[in-house]
Amino acid sequence: MTVVQRRAARVLLVDSAGRALLLYGGDPARPGTSWWFTPGGGLESDETPAEGAARELLEEIGLQVDPAELGEPVFRHVAEFSYDARDYRQEQDFFVLRVPEWQVDTAGMDAEEKATITAHRWWSADEIEASAESIFPVELPELLRRVP
Repeated sequence: MTVVQRRAARVLLVDSAGRALLLYGGDPARPGTSWWFTPGGGLESDETPAEGAARELLEEIGLQVDPAELGEPVFRHVAEFSYDARDYRQEQDFFVLRVPEWQVDTAGMDAEEKATITAHRWWSADEIEASAESIFPVELPELLRRVP
C-alpha cells in the first residue's frame, strides 16, 4: 500500500490557566475510534508551517492570527497513522500560542472536519496524564509544562 507523505503544522493553544485546547474526532473508516488532538493539519503546497498553522486555527476554531505571531516551532514530530483507509507518514511542526481565553467557533470547518471533529475541550497537563482517553501527541503533558 502507498504511504502518503505530508508535512503538517499544529498549534498548542494555551489559555491563561495553562490548559491546552484539544479537539476530539475520529476516522470515518473506523467508526467508534476517536482521540483528542491539537488544532492543525496538512500544509498546502505553497504554505510555510507557520502559515499552515494559522490557516488551520482559523478553519478549525475561528481564531485568526498572523503567522508571525506563532514564532518558531517548539516541537517536531513524525506521526505514522491510518486515516480514511489511507496510510500517512506526517512530519509535523508544533507551535505555541498563548491566549487569555478563546470561545471555539467551528463555522470555518470544511465538510470533512465537521463530520469527524465532534468536540473540543481545554485540558491541563495533569488531566491529560490522568486520562484513559487517546490523546496525541503522547508528549503533550511534557510539552505543556515546558512551554514558555
